[in-house]
Amino acid sequence: MKRLLAHGDILVWENDAFTCLKNGYLGIDGDRIDYLGADKPRAAYDEVKDMTGKLLLPGLINGHTHTGMSLLRGLGSDLPLDKWLFDTVFPVEDRLTDEDLRIGMELSMLEMIASGTTSFTDMYMAPGYTARAVLASGMKANLCRPMQSFDPDEAPMTCARMREMLALYDEWNGAGDGRIKTDFSIHAEYTCTEKMVRAAAEEAQKRGAGMHIHLSETEGEQRACVEKYGLTPAQWFDSLGAFAGRAYAAHGVWLTPEDRALLRDRGVTVVHCPESNLKLGSGVADVPAMVSEGLSVALGTDGAASNNNLNLMEEMHLASILHKGVRRDPTLLSPSRVLQMATVNGARLQGRTDTGALCVGNKADIVAVDMDRPHLTPNIDPLSNLVYSAQGADVCLTMADGRILYENGAFLTLDRDRILFEARKAAQRLLG
Repeated sequence: MKRLLAHGDILVWENDAFTCLKNGYLGIDGDRIDYLGADKPRAAYDEVKDMTGKLLLPGLINGHTHTGMSLLRGLGSDLPLDKWLFDTVFPVEDRLTDEDLRIGMELSMLEMIASGTTSFTDMYMAPGYTARAVLASGMKANLCRPMQSFDPDEAPMTCARMREMLALYDEWNGAGDGRIKTDFSIHAEYTCTEKMVRAAAEEAQKRGAGMHIHLSETEGEQRACVEKYGLTPAQWFDSLGAFAGRAYAAHGVWLTPEDRALLRDRGVTVVHCPESNLKLGSGVADVPAMVSEGLSVALGTDGAASNNNLNLMEEMHLASILHKGVRRDPTLLSPSRVLQMATVNGARLQGRTDTGALCVGNKADIVAVDMDRPHLTPNIDPLSNLVYSAQGADVCLTMADGRILYENGAFLTLDRDRILFEARKAAQRLLG
């Protein structure tokens, strides 16, 4: 099917920045963009959608989340990370069934689709269930099964988690015409042994898969690693080969200048999760320094249990203003730069070369925001309005690979009522 989006304002990525094409046209042929311009195309389209008053932007890419944790939303609030994780979250996770995980993943996808996310990078248990749900939803995802190993004598190839990682890759990598990619993952330095990290890194390298880790999220994590190994977490992971291929590291709150230089030289993307880091009291990552020093920084929500939502529009807003206040410099992290983190850099993190920007030849991963709202009027600067004023609820259309997933409050690929019913029932059993 050929579809033309007409008379919308379009955020176009060119010359390393986003600019706004006013009253433009965006043509879609099947799953790809085949026209973008100020003039009406000569070619005929099967459907023309009037996008007057709408702002078109690339589908948002969530660089780090744990979709199955949406059933744990609000659990253990107001605790530091170590107590929240070990005393509150892990015990409940041990009771999660495969059915619970499926429900949580579907609930997360509802939330992400409705707020403009078309692709996400997930680190959680039972990723095969996530893969099936992703295919049904129409979204895209990079999935991994995180490695945890506390036994220094555990052999890599007899470890159940290692076998699950390998099986995930063999079964699901490239599924759905490439909508699903599978990566490898080490949960964190403090939850894994050197032997297992080295083995996972070697297996990822053999397959050309990415490596997804938590890195330097808290001051205590950073300090304990130095005391134990004489190395920062970044240096420790690097020494074990974790950064030899495409790698991305969530948080990076306590990276040293030397760590940042190391990650830049290795081409590691840092995923900024400001809301989760603030809620858990972990601190504020020095993203302005990362950007100025040449690191690639993407944007993530983390899980709903520590955020407590998966709304990347809100994450963009917070990321844009947080560092201005901390550094007392209003010129830092422009709206264009923050949107780049949520789109262009997210696509790079996922190893996807045909999304993240609206241009001819790219996949039609498109979000429309309704700018005809009181809090978006007057619309003097659409890009500024998007980052500083817009809300996730202002999204009126979400499309992936040319397929409309959500439009004007209606979910076209997921059963909203069923998912909400099952989520409430599962949460009551787990937490009630």
